[in-house]
Parts: sequence; structure tokens; C-alpha cells
Amino acid sequence: MAIKEELKQEVKEEGGGKDELEALDALEREAAEYNKDAEIDRILKAFKLDAYAVLDLQPGVPESEIKLCYRKKSLLIHPDKTSNPRAPDAFDRLKKAQNELMDEKQRTTLDECIADARMLLMRERKLTVDSEEVKNPDKEFREAWRRKTVEVLVDSEQRRRKQIKAQMQEEGREQRRVDEEVESRKRRRDHEVQWEQTREGRIGSWRDFQQKTKEEPGKKKKKMKVLG
Repeated sequence: MAIKEELKQEVKEEGGGKDELEALDALEREAAEYNKDAEIDRILKAFKLDAYAVLDLQPGVPESEIKLCYRKKSLLIHPDKTSNPRAPDAFDRLKKAQNELMDEKQRTTLDECIADARMLLMRERKLTVDSEEVKNPDKEFREAWRRKTVEVLVDSEQRRRKQIKAQMQEEGREQRRVDEEVESRKRRRDHEVQWEQTREGRIGSWRDFQQKTKEEPGKKKKKMKVLG
């Protein structure tokens, strides 16, 4: 803002008119829009499983820095502040990354994956925690660490999805077992109800049979005549 005011003052001192001031404002708006587009592009290209990468932060930063970073970037790329059609997607991804880092459990899981990636990289390069390359990592080491982090996070996500799938399958089997038990109990109840409903009819038939037997006491069964 101070630079803008200085430039405006110079224009005025040199006798510049309204057109030059408007041109200066247009250049500033163009630069601001370029910064917004560049940040939106960076966010969408960042590995979305790494919330630190989305917010462009280093692991281990305090919560206050996470909040401050999110506030600045969200104001910069807010869909109401730019005409970029990709702004809503970038804003949603930024918000999700901030929520993940503010969640203690999710942040701990992410930090563990990043630490695992560092350990794997050290093992591959036969380094120790006392190695200069580890204590004072250069750009190449950090980039290799970031790539290894991507591998670890992808592997972790795949295992998480498999666990969810297995859990859902197990829940499905359990639900089918419960449904079958419910259906079996229903069939037994229906059978008992039907048996009870026909009880009077069965008793009546038995009574009729007994009455008929009493009314014909002398009646004998015909003997079968044996041929030959």
C-alpha cells in the first residue's frame, strides 16, 4: 500500500493527470489478480493428502501460524474476491487442509507419515540423524523428502481405504445375519399364530369323531375275505 501511495505521489509531482492515476490503479489490480491466480494454481497442484503442502507450511509449525496462514490465503483467493472459476475448488481444499491441521488426531497421523518418510529416505541414503545432510537439509534433500512423503501418504491412504472396505463388508455380513435371524423369528411367530388360529377347528374335529364313535358302538368293521 505504501508503494502505491508513493507512485501516486510521484505521478502528481510530475504533473500526471487522471488517466495516469487510473492506469496505475489498473496495473495494481492486474498484479493482485495475477497473485490470486498463481496462489489458486499452487493450491490445486499441491498434493492434497499433505495439508502442510496445501497451506505451503513446514511441518511442526504452531497453531497460531496455521490460523494466520489460512486467514491470509483464504482472503486472497476467496471466490467473492476473484473471477477465477477455479477459486471455489481451491478455497475448499484450503479450508479442508486447515481443518486437518487443527484436528489433533489427523495432524498427528500426518506428522507420523512425514517422519516415516524422512526415516525411509535416511535409510536409502545410509544416513543418520547426525549426518550433515539431515541436520542441515538442502533444497534437494527437502524435495526428495517431500516426494517420499507423497509415497508414504499414498500407501497410508490405500491401507485406510482397504480397512474401511473390509469393515463395510464385515458390517454387511453381520447385517445379513441379523436380517436372517429376524426373518426366522418372524416365520416362527407366523407359524405359531396360524397353529393357534386353527386350534378350535382341530378340537372340533376331534370332538365330532368321538361323538360319532359313541353313536355307533355295535358297528363292526367288515372282515376282508381271503381268496382261495
